[in-house]
Amino acid sequence: MRKLVYLSDNKEYNLETPGLPVPMDIGAQAGEYPFTRGVHPTMYQGRLWTMRQYSGYGSAKETNKRYRFLLGKGQTGLSVAFDLPTQMGYDSDDRLSDGEVGKTGVAISTLADLRMLYSEIPMDKVSVSMTINASCPVILAMYLVLAEEKGIAMDNLSGTVQNDILKEYIARGAYIFPPGPSLRLVTDIIEYSIKHLPKWNFISVSGYHIREAGSTAAQEIGFTLSNGITYMDTAIDRGLDVNEVGKRISFFFNAHNNVLEEVAKFRAARRLWAKIMKERFKATDPRAMMLRFHTQTAGCTLTAQQPDNNVTRVAYQALAAVLGGTQSLHTNSRDEALALPTEQSVKIALRTQQLLAHETGIPAVVDPCGGSYYLESLTDELAKSAEEYTNKVDAMGGGVKAIENGYFQKEISASAYEYQKQVESKQRIVVGVNEFKELEKPGKAGANYLKVSPRVQQERKRELAGFRRRRDERKIKESTQLLKESAAGANNIMPSIIDCVRNNMTLGEICAVLRGVFGEYKSGTERF
Repeated sequence: MRKLVYLSDNKEYNLETPGLPVPMDIGAQAGEYPFTRGVHPTMYQGRLWTMRQYSGYGSAKETNKRYRFLLGKGQTGLSVAFDLPTQMGYDSDDRLSDGEVGKTGVAISTLADLRMLYSEIPMDKVSVSMTINASCPVILAMYLVLAEEKGIAMDNLSGTVQNDILKEYIARGAYIFPPGPSLRLVTDIIEYSIKHLPKWNFISVSGYHIREAGSTAAQEIGFTLSNGITYMDTAIDRGLDVNEVGKRISFFFNAHNNVLEEVAKFRAARRLWAKIMKERFKATDPRAMMLRFHTQTAGCTLTAQQPDNNVTRVAYQALAAVLGGTQSLHTNSRDEALALPTEQSVKIALRTQQLLAHETGIPAVVDPCGGSYYLESLTDELAKSAEEYTNKVDAMGGGVKAIENGYFQKEISASAYEYQKQVESKQRIVVGVNEFKELEKPGKAGANYLKVSPRVQQERKRELAGFRRRRDERKIKESTQLLKESAAGANNIMPSIIDCVRNNMTLGEICAVLRGVFGEYKSGTERF
């Protein structure tokens, strides 16, 4: 009997069992509760997924050039990567930003930077996703003030902010404030968006980074949905309508190597979230029960050895996302284990999606894997395992309590350790790393890799000095005081932050005011 051994949960699954019933009862159709088969009745027959390549590096000017290049090659949505100082609430001229400006994404400190970032890009026609969390209120405020400058009504803005702070405590570490104030900021964005931004997705609950940190597929679902439950609870406590919040909450998942397991993971996540929304939160609008998600191929699977192999890895991971019914997709580039991707590499990554969309025939089928005994069984198994994780988190008192006692971190660490043991023992083969190796120096095979010039930071410092000289300091003082009072109070903080942006306060200055009111979060390891 053939077996598929070592899925990410380290269990064995039979591929063939005599006497299995064929075909299986696959339940409701796509577009019907619990949406296992897809959120829309016709899926990609009606509309393809959004091809949303995640990119950003160096200055706003450089990144704008990359965006216009990608849009010219057929990309259908933007996805902004911000550098680490921007994510952590520091300006490019802060001493804590030294050596990091523009390295992992674009450096944004001011409204002028954002103005350059979206130069010649029609904000009312292009859907924008911004991967920003701790400093999300400031970046969103800048985006709204920029739209105001361009005469674009809030009703016409469409896009997404990630705004998922819980996964930063769990898996990534790019947090600023303690969990309580952070959840308040998340909920302020949700509330403000419901009132003023009818087309805006105000949160994208991310399992991607949980999987990158080493979780199994079942943990990725379970922990992500637990975070989603926490956000729903917080929004409902604020007095927001469950159906309004549910219709616009979205998710972000990883597409890892095991194609069939990943397809089942996406289907199981949809089913489980629909059940949570209907039974736990008593949602009545079917759209509030739909799990809509963006997918990114797995960065942690890319290898520095034989980097051209990564083109193939990305292609079958993208295939898994499409077979699983994703709403938008980013495909990684072949050189990302070594450097930021070049234009040639991102074009290949985008072409991978276009080939999948237009040459494979797969989008013509609503649920290509529906009815496969193995897939349906694995979907059931993953849904059951993931629900066990959400139940454990509930028993601990919810997502914040699970973060504070280290539950998520310990579980992910144990899974990552088990995975690495399998690689080192060759129970799990990684082509070019522990088998089929070649005599080469990683990354030296004639590649021309993208490097961010050290001059970027020096130019940013000069720009910021000029920006500050041109401001009205009286307005800065007034906005600072208003922001302090707003942060110390209970009202929605977004109007105060928007006022700060209009009066040309920088991202770092705004976050410094909030640090003064909320304090900074230190994890257990940082306290010693």
